[in-house]
Amino acid sequence: VGAAGPFELLVNNAAVAVLQPFLEVTRAALDRSLDVNLRAVLHVSQIVARQMIAQGIPGAIVNVSSQASQRALRDHAVYCSTKSALDMLSKVMAVELGPHKIRVNTVNPTVVMTDMGRINWSDPQKSAAMINRIPLGKFAEVDDVVNSILFLLSDKSAMTTGSSLMVDGGFLVS
Repeated sequence: VGAAGPFELLVNNAAVAVLQPFLEVTRAALDRSLDVNLRAVLHVSQIVARQMIAQGIPGAIVNVSSQASQRALRDHAVYCSTKSALDMLSKVMAVELGPHKIRVNTVNPTVVMTDMGRINWSDPQKSAAMINRIPLGKFAEVDDVVNSILFLLSDKSAMTTGSSLMVDGGFLVS
C-alpha cells in the first residue's frame, strides 16, 4: 500500500465472520477476526492517511462495518465486538484526521446479497427471522451499499465525518 498512491479516497471493506457461541470462542477465531476486521483497517488507514497528510490532499475514508456493531446477535460475540470496535476507531480517526481535511465514516449494512450472502441466507427458514425484523422486508443488495459508500466518498457529504450510515432497511429501529 505504501508504494501506491497518491490517495484521495479509501474504502476498507475486508472482513471475516467466524461465528461461534460466546462460551466456545477460540483464540484462533478471535485473532483472525481482530486481524482482518480491525487491525488491517487501522494499519492500511494509517498508511493512506499519512500519504494524504504529507501531500496535503483532502480525502475521505469509509470503513464498512455492520448493523451487528449496534445489535447483539447470537453466536456473533467476536464479529459484533470487532465491528463495534471498528465504529469507535472510525470516530477517533474522524476526530484526529478532520483537521487535515480527511473525513472518516462507516457504512453499516444488514445482510448483503453478495454471492456469499445468497448462499448463507437463501434458506427461507433461516432468513425469515431476520427479514421479519427489517421494516423494508428484504436484505440489502450490493448496489445499496455501494451507493451509500459513493455518497460518503463524494463532496455531497462534505460536512459528514464520524458518522455511521445504517444501510439496514430499518433493522435497528424495529
